[in-house]
Amino acid sequence: MSFVVRPADPGDAEALVRLAEAVSAEPEGWLISVDGEWRSVGEERRYLKAVRRYPHAAVYVAERDGDGAIVGRLSLARDAHPASAHVADLGLMVAVDARRQGVGRALLEAAVEWARGTGVQKLELHVFQWNEPAIALYERFGFEREGFRKAHYRRGEEFVDAVLMAYAVA
Repeated sequence: MSFVVRPADPGDAEALVRLAEAVSAEPEGWLISVDGEWRSVGEERRYLKAVRRYPHAAVYVAERDGDGAIVGRLSLARDAHPASAHVADLGLMVAVDARRQGVGRALLEAAVEWARGTGVQKLELHVFQWNEPAIALYERFGFEREGFRKAHYRRGEEFVDAVLMAYAVA
């Protein structure tokens, strides 16, 4: 599969909402959504418009060549606290039919490029301990496990743990 990674634009809002809904509905529970709901298309469009004007955040998409389908999303946001403004949090999702084809890695490469351009020195993320494919991707890329966050996320009535991973931007 060939694809291009590019900054998201407001016109991607519907496709991004559909991607998030699909990933969050997978039985493995790769993604947390609030009460099973992602943002509405309108909320996503407003978010993407705001991000374009805000230098401390970015959203990238992986767009499949041929049909133009959005098959991946990476969101970045610099930490708001002045003492940790050199750190940015990231979130990554890839469509099930596009996994293990370089999409995640290409989006992570875009994150590193963005970080270098904005002075971010550390990228961090949370991943569920049962998401072994994602953990393997992050470790192959160079992320290291930095911690374990007990009962960090709520999924329905249950609280679940998360692995904290980080990447030092050179």
